[in-house]
Amino acid sequence: MDAARMPVIVGVGQVNDRASELDPMELMAAALRVADEDAGGGWLAQLDALSVVAQISFPETGDLSKPLAALLGASPRLCEQTRYPMGDSPVLLLDEAANRIAAGECAVAAIVGGEALRTAALRAKVKSIDAVRSSAAKATRPYRQRYGLVAPTDIYPLYENACRAAWGQSLSEGQAESADIWSAFSMVAANNPGAWLQRPVTPHEVATVSADNRPIAFPYTKLMVANSSVNQGAGFIVTSLARAREMGVAADRIIYVGRGAGAREPGEVLARDTYTHSASMEATLRGALAFNGARVDDLDAVELYSCFPCVPKMARRIIGWPADRPMSVVGGLTFGGGPVGNYMSHAVGAMTNTLRAGATTGLLFGNGGYATTSHAILLSRDDRFARGGPQAFSVQAEADASRGPAPPVNETHEGAATIESYTVFYGRDGQPGSGVVVARTPAGERTLAHVPGDDGDVIGFLTSGAVEPVGAAGLLRAGEDGLMRWRAG
Repeated sequence: MDAARMPVIVGVGQVNDRASELDPMELMAAALRVADEDAGGGWLAQLDALSVVAQISFPETGDLSKPLAALLGASPRLCEQTRYPMGDSPVLLLDEAANRIAAGECAVAAIVGGEALRTAALRAKVKSIDAVRSSAAKATRPYRQRYGLVAPTDIYPLYENACRAAWGQSLSEGQAESADIWSAFSMVAANNPGAWLQRPVTPHEVATVSADNRPIAFPYTKLMVANSSVNQGAGFIVTSLARAREMGVAADRIIYVGRGAGAREPGEVLARDTYTHSASMEATLRGALAFNGARVDDLDAVELYSCFPCVPKMARRIIGWPADRPMSVVGGLTFGGGPVGNYMSHAVGAMTNTLRAGATTGLLFGNGGYATTSHAILLSRDDRFARGGPQAFSVQAEADASRGPAPPVNETHEGAATIESYTVFYGRDGQPGSGVVVARTPAGERTLAHVPGDDGDVIGFLTSGAVEPVGAAGLLRAGEDGLMRWRAG
């Protein structure tokens, strides 16, 4: 293979601004300077391409790619920023950069992102800003919004509860699996200098509601959800093997970029075929392994995206990754930190360092939106997984072919229905604020129902674990506010 067209990672950088002083662009610049130093220096002046993951901390700043290049003293021919801050964005940008290098269109590329939600809150003089919810609300259809299905914390529980029932788990069994995985994440973070939280927690602490671990949206507690209240930046430098050698990068610090795969689900979550699996996630993970001629046994480490437990739980089942093996090299989005769309840049950095420390091959899987977008890629010290030329990464056709038909949505259905999935939303005081049921009508349509927070009977039925609510029959009746109410059948 031509070394001039073989993409490799030579430098990685991560920054934690615990003083809450930096803005997103300053975090990005700091991260790339660390990456440049990690690669031996002199790379930023050579940049042909600079790709930035969009941020939500300071949305008024717009596209930061050109101002960032100027701040770094770089003059890349290509400056770009993703349209949205999706969780798979860094992996997608890495795949695209590797293809440009493999095609001879680019010699040195940098990918970077940064979120400064703590700085934003401090400058706004408020305790916290729910920028994630505010950003999500702009793209939420009115029907979902009326029932409270707006942000990721509202929607991923639908997958969690549906999957638990489909996998034949009791509530306690599903929670135990989540708690074990998240406790293992905390152990990884405790030994990762780049992690935001470095305190190991036990499975019991993860699963048990307490003053420090309030319920968020059933069945998730605070220690099970992404921690976006961070100031973090991360970036990495990609070049050709030939340029890396010319610049004197030691062979044991060069990481080969293998092939990637990506696909997406329909953007509207009520237009999904089911909440028990993701066709795009399955096609992406299996595609990435197949494109590289790799098996799970070839993998020494993985990063299975961890915004909420249902995602790594689904991903590990797709590839056959054992529940007792680490699923992160960072520490997950709760403990490693959840800088919205840029977490996987931290994963690229951590995986690079893991491989440099002795592991041979790793798989990175990123997930964006509401299990909407997926992208996976292989990194390795083994040149048999090196990309030999530009490679198509879309597995959309495979995902679409395996996806079932989506049920039609009926916004006005009254009468009999069965529960497809559900969740309960909690206030900061730990008390239920409301619940929502996603139901199927006798005609197979999908519809929503509201559960008032003071309806103790229904809230208890949904959350006690005494019986499985998914599949239970009930009735929908319109309330005075126009929302359908769920009643036991």
